[in-house]
Amino acid sequence: MPRNVYWELYYHLVWRTKDGVPLRTAKVEPLTHRYLIHRVLQTAEAMVHAFGGIEDHVHMAVSLPPTTEIAKWVGDIKGACAHHINHGPCGLGALAWQTGYGVVSFGKRDLPWVVDYIKRQREHHAVSRIEDRLECITQIEVQAPEGGPMPAAR
Repeated sequence: MPRNVYWELYYHLVWRTKDGVPLRTAKVEPLTHRYLIHRVLQTAEAMVHAFGGIEDHVHMAVSLPPTTEIAKWVGDIKGACAHHINHGPCGLGALAWQTGYGVVSFGKRDLPWVVDYIKRQREHHAVSRIEDRLECITQIEVQAPEGGPMPAAR
């Protein structure tokens, strides 16, 4: 990327384990965190602001340069992480991710709030105090009625 580009791009990412199975056990979780952070930092100019989650999903707040194709990037780090965990001390089948992910962009002003939300995942889920927008993995698919206009997305 040219040196004369200024950017501030903040993303909140979330994805789940395959079928929502709690695969991120006490043994798998720290290895997952360490590997994903390592993998993110292999992207030139990427920054990890926070990483967290619970047994069936992960959250990350990252800054990525504008040249990063997010869909490909997320797919690459998810696949590399599962491969690393499954071919390491945890063994085959220890970790699998569902297809898809959620991404929400946010401004610098919201960074402290998003970081706090990610770091306190266990607490939020324990008392069912979650932010729906930051927990969404897929958009609700809405079908148009036969011959009619497309209804508004929810």
